[in-house]
Amino acid sequence: MKQVINEGVTAPDVSLAGRPARTRVGHVRGWLLAALCASLGACAIVPGDRAYSLRDEKSSVKLPVRTSDAAEPVPENVAIKPITAELIIEQLKAAAPQRPTATNGNLTANAGKSANAVQATPDYKIGPGDILSIIVWDHPELTTPAGQYRSADQAGTVVTEDGTIYYPYVGTLQVAGKTTRQVRDLLASRLSKFIEKVQLDVRMTAFRSKRVYVVGEVVKPGLQEVTDIPMTVLEAVNRAGGFGPEADHSRVLLTRKGTTYRVDIQAMYEAGATEQNALLEPGDILNVQDRSFNKIFVLGEVAKPGSLIMTKKRSTLAEALADAGYISQERSNPKWIYVMRGDSDVPELFHLDGSSPDSMLLADRFTLQPRDIVYVDTADVVRWNRVVTNILPTAQTLFQLSGAKYPLFNGRQ
Repeated sequence: MKQVINEGVTAPDVSLAGRPARTRVGHVRGWLLAALCASLGACAIVPGDRAYSLRDEKSSVKLPVRTSDAAEPVPENVAIKPITAELIIEQLKAAAPQRPTATNGNLTANAGKSANAVQATPDYKIGPGDILSIIVWDHPELTTPAGQYRSADQAGTVVTEDGTIYYPYVGTLQVAGKTTRQVRDLLASRLSKFIEKVQLDVRMTAFRSKRVYVVGEVVKPGLQEVTDIPMTVLEAVNRAGGFGPEADHSRVLLTRKGTTYRVDIQAMYEAGATEQNALLEPGDILNVQDRSFNKIFVLGEVAKPGSLIMTKKRSTLAEALADAGYISQERSNPKWIYVMRGDSDVPELFHLDGSSPDSMLLADRFTLQPRDIVYVDTADVVRWNRVVTNILPTAQTLFQLSGAKYPLFNGRQ
């Protein structure tokens, strides 16, 4: 009997295949959760990853840098400068207006004569199209041959296209390129053969041969006639109705004989750089740029990321953050605020530790420049949550598939 019992009893099956379906599902789910935890453990280095952030002493990517030795830009890692009180003091010392030189694209020494040099300006040179008024005293028949009243333009003598005029007893006379004083002496010398002790005067009635062109963001763009009174950049803008609402006072382009110079009227207003108010010459083109170039970009964890237009190049880091709705209290890490500046031969990167409220005093003294990029980094826990949020749908799908039943196999999995 004992032997029968021993023969009829079989050993329990401890393999997974012999267990109930619910037990097998639990084991599969356990393995899936273990694999998910392992994958998340591997992702734990993502928050604050050095390859993702700029939390190093140098930039993580190489930027084009133009040095004095190299003619072409070379890729280099740029050092990140902390925004400190010493840096603010250094920038304030370097904020003096840039004097024009022939190498920085500003006005040259000859083109940059200030309005104080008016007395050294040569007299107006007569050109084709100008109208001269020639008066010979005691001889009205030469002054007004018709013997009747006429306007100054009608009574004047027009300079022809070849630069000559015709005058009685003198004939054709070349006057282009001469001043009124030179024409008067020449006429007096010729008329002295016919008139004893000739007394005459030569005046400009209309200036029509020389022009400058004022275009861009001014109220009334168009041409301005050059008269015997020297015209400066600021005077030409005022004749055109003044600056428009979108004008950039620091970017006025002066084109002269194929060369373009940059005139900074804002520097003249604020720092007294009178050399920027250059004397214009005939044929000059004055182009007042708009403010679209003076943009700064606020990106990262702020309330309203995007681009902002600077007003007369006056904007600080604190103003840019405030205009963008300030940094996000839920997603940002104020300890890592960056300013990236690439509009120069050597790109610059700055870092501000904004974890303390008094650091905003430094931000308010840090002046931004056009095309600067302000970036507020993400908090580590927010970056972790974003990783989990991206993985969670896949994990849920795998979890649901682990408990699915297939009728074709009689419910077996």
